[in-house]
Amino acid sequence: MRIFCLLLLVLGEAWSHVTPRPNFVLLMADDLGIGDPGCYGNKTLRTPNIDRLAGGGVKLTQHLAAAPLCTPSRAAFLTGRYPIRSGMAAQNQVGVFIFSASSGGLPPSEITFAKLLKSQGYTTALIGKWHLGTNCHNSSDFCHHPLSHGFDYFHGIPVTNLRDCKPGEGSVFTTAFRLLVFIPLQVLALALLLAGLRWLGLFRVPPALIFSLLFLAALVLGLLLCFLHFRPLNCFLMRNHDITQQPMSYDNLTQRLTADAVRFIQRNAESPFLLVLSFLHVHTALFSSKIFAGKSKHGAYGDATEEMDWSVGQILDVLDELKLANNTLIYFSSDQGAHVEEVTVKGEVHGGSNGIYKGGKATNWEGGIRVPGILRWPGVIQAGLELDAPTSNMDLFPTVANLAGAPLPEDRIIDGRDLMPLLLGQSQRSDHEFLFHYCNFYLNAVRWHPRNSTSIWKAFFFTPKFSPEGANGCFATHVCFCHGHSITHHDPPLLFDISQDPRETDPLTPTSEPRFWEILEVMQQAAARHTRTLQDVPDQLSPGNIIWKPWLQMCCSWSGLSCQCDREKEEGRGSH
Repeated sequence: MRIFCLLLLVLGEAWSHVTPRPNFVLLMADDLGIGDPGCYGNKTLRTPNIDRLAGGGVKLTQHLAAAPLCTPSRAAFLTGRYPIRSGMAAQNQVGVFIFSASSGGLPPSEITFAKLLKSQGYTTALIGKWHLGTNCHNSSDFCHHPLSHGFDYFHGIPVTNLRDCKPGEGSVFTTAFRLLVFIPLQVLALALLLAGLRWLGLFRVPPALIFSLLFLAALVLGLLLCFLHFRPLNCFLMRNHDITQQPMSYDNLTQRLTADAVRFIQRNAESPFLLVLSFLHVHTALFSSKIFAGKSKHGAYGDATEEMDWSVGQILDVLDELKLANNTLIYFSSDQGAHVEEVTVKGEVHGGSNGIYKGGKATNWEGGIRVPGILRWPGVIQAGLELDAPTSNMDLFPTVANLAGAPLPEDRIIDGRDLMPLLLGQSQRSDHEFLFHYCNFYLNAVRWHPRNSTSIWKAFFFTPKFSPEGANGCFATHVCFCHGHSITHHDPPLLFDISQDPRETDPLTPTSEPRFWEILEVMQQAAARHTRTLQDVPDQLSPGNIIWKPWLQMCCSWSGLSCQCDREKEEGRGSH
């Protein structure tokens, strides 16, 4: 009997080594709301390929972004860690990188799932949006670049798809422009006043002071004009370490990136690979090719969504054609909820739908963090399943690593949990008893799914002040902020039972919930334990790390007073 058991053990070990490790295709949308895909209830947007993906796999209905903004959410996705652990959670109002020539970014010490898989012999690629920094000290050290974080190949944009990159779409820097104009005008007025007082003999003013003020005003105005002129420097496409198009062209951009993703799969069909296709859609500036423009029932936003769905279909088709579908785990999600405040001056809605959920991007109301979560692996994961257990985009890190046979790092806390026991039906519950929701650097809310209970409690320590009054977002500032006068603190915290009140409309009270104080005490104790696990790390989004630094500015080729090049077609044909 012992010999028989030993034989089974040996055969099991041999089988585990013979069984090919799966390929991974991770599809990440940008600002897509959970109410946008048809498989999550949308009746008018056409998303047949996302729906096809969901029909062949598992649909998570309580899948959560680890942060409600692009940069911290993507850092958490890649590392399996709350972004505050890597310094990717801002302590000021600006919570993302807005310049390619910034020095902050995902620290080289962080371990991404791409690094782990590369160490296991996987070929890795990131195509599309990065938004986690580029350089540290000069324009070519690439310390934060995707190729420094485990990716063998990168083709896309290092920052994000800004409205500034598309003529006629306005600017994300409008408030800063007004401030920069206002300050030098004030300085100029002060200089003229002092000069007038000196001329009238009413006040002795050193001429050097007047000239200094005039010089300061001229300098600030000059910097403003310089920035306006060189703003397109922030808008470029890269292939690996090289700029291939500056300024970036939106013409058939989705088709170009999708074709490159298809070529990557074709090149690596005989060996294990990881592809992260990080869509530029549906972040503003909205764009779509002629085939999709004006074809949806939801304007420019709907056109962009339907074009992204087409791209998903291209990936599914090439996997089928190459007979790779049964050995490929596909994941589709969004980095956070839809940006509800995206409304143009003409009243056109350029943001998506968060379904029944409150709030949107930049908030930890359910609309800001509850995102589509679809996983498909034919023959392994049962098709057509729908799971309501709380899961996080951080969970992809341990899931992918374990399936690839890569040991998890032991020198750091990994906050994600392996999804496979849940997806395979070996467990009926998520391994997350508690989840912590950060608004930038600040612990905003705690989620608790008690064991042996169907309740899911959520407690808010503060909430954003929506504006105008009664709105579902912060329309006055275009995005909600996380501290100061922009929030309302709650003592005791606002408590909801998400399982009964997913819209978060009726905060519980000691009268409506007899265990009110007991529940809050457990959640506050959990938050305190979690906080004790945090270590002080450099703030990658500090003002000094996010400002534009001329010496970090990348330029493909100076032509006159601007950077211009277009090598996309040439490099696309010869890409590897």
